[in-house]
Amino acid sequence: MTAVGIDGIEIWTGKLSLDLPEEFAPVMDDDPEKYTKGLGLFKSSFPDAYEDIVTMGANAAHRLMERKGIDPKEVGRIDVATESAFDKSKPASTYIAGALEQVLDGVFTHANKGERKFACISGTQALNDAVNWIAAGRNRGRGAIVITTDTALYERGDPGEATQGAGAVAMYVNKDPSIVEISMEQGFGSVDETDFLKPNQQFPSVDGKRSMQVYLARMREALEDFESETGGSHPDDYRFIPFHTPFPNMVRKAAVLGYRHTIRDTELEDTLAEQIGRQPRSEEYDDREAFSEDIQEYMDALSETDMYREWYERAIKPTVDISSRVGNWYTSSVHLARLSALIHANRKGIDLAGETLLVGSYGSGAQAEIHEELVVEGWEDEIDGDAVDTLLNVRHPITFEEYERVHDQHNHSKEKVQEPFTEPDGEFVFDGWGPMNERQYTFIE
Repeated sequence: MTAVGIDGIEIWTGKLSLDLPEEFAPVMDDDPEKYTKGLGLFKSSFPDAYEDIVTMGANAAHRLMERKGIDPKEVGRIDVATESAFDKSKPASTYIAGALEQVLDGVFTHANKGERKFACISGTQALNDAVNWIAAGRNRGRGAIVITTDTALYERGDPGEATQGAGAVAMYVNKDPSIVEISMEQGFGSVDETDFLKPNQQFPSVDGKRSMQVYLARMREALEDFESETGGSHPDDYRFIPFHTPFPNMVRKAAVLGYRHTIRDTELEDTLAEQIGRQPRSEEYDDREAFSEDIQEYMDALSETDMYREWYERAIKPTVDISSRVGNWYTSSVHLARLSALIHANRKGIDLAGETLLVGSYGSGAQAEIHEELVVEGWEDEIDGDAVDTLLNVRHPITFEEYERVHDQHNHSKEKVQEPFTEPDGEFVFDGWGPMNERQYTFIE
């Protein structure tokens, strides 16, 4: 079977940043460690007045195509995943393609374009669509551009406000990829839930505690479904495990659950039994509540063991670095986690070729998906951590009062009055509305 996967990755972050411990915490009358230690967040990215999901997606895609020398005629699909769409009919992919055609030598008239929606997991769904399209031989030798882009804003005063973020990831998907080959085996956990939704509204309605429970439950189901296809999994099978990261410390909860599951009936559980005993089995209990209490007690003890901590430091912690500096990018979240791990490995000189990643995606509503990715030879030539750091470091810092004005600027129900904080330079910008209330875009040299 032809190897298909990710051949190139670029990001674009909202050009403003808010320091959570320095600017957000004092106004909220909170201990800064509520954010840095409680959530694992330090800064959030926000879009300037001339930015939105189209500009960020187009800028990420433009960087990708320019760096890799991708000609428009080599692109057979442009798929956008977002939960921040502003049009219920016209997909963001058409706006992005139109913007790119302003500066590229060629057009995308031949490219299939669409928009995916299933909360944060839609980015992985769009990636899967592109992989399946190529593997099925329907691509006529062309690749696909998959773009994840969101302005992940909450209503002012919402408990999720500190986790906000804005940015985009663009991925080029093709046969014989240069970064990772995506496996065809997948596992799913999907149930009708109302943990997070936007019923005809811009900002989400969120049951935070329930959403965390649903996230963990669906991830467990997806892992079990994945193992029913692959025959099982073991912590040592995977060099990194990128998870959907609504905030970094949410990944801590998912990681210990996954580790507990994958060491069951292995030599690792036997080794740990001398310290913390063997993990409870549900079939040994008549009382479900008693089992839940005992399994939680076991996981609490497991998370304190040297074995688990060493595994977490090696396989999980490197995946959350970018997210800790930008906040939640919704559909881009798990793709930032993958990129963060690859940057870490490149900087540490870790030879990943032939190693496997286990990728855990999630979307509220709710669905999780687990799949493997094989890192290929030469992957390090495609990963530029310095370029990512430069994007993050040149963001314009804003005060809390300025943040309030930025939030109003991107609140669809409020009048737009905010002047930009930054000057656009070599990028696409929102340039007002057309006669049919369509959004218009221009490239600023």
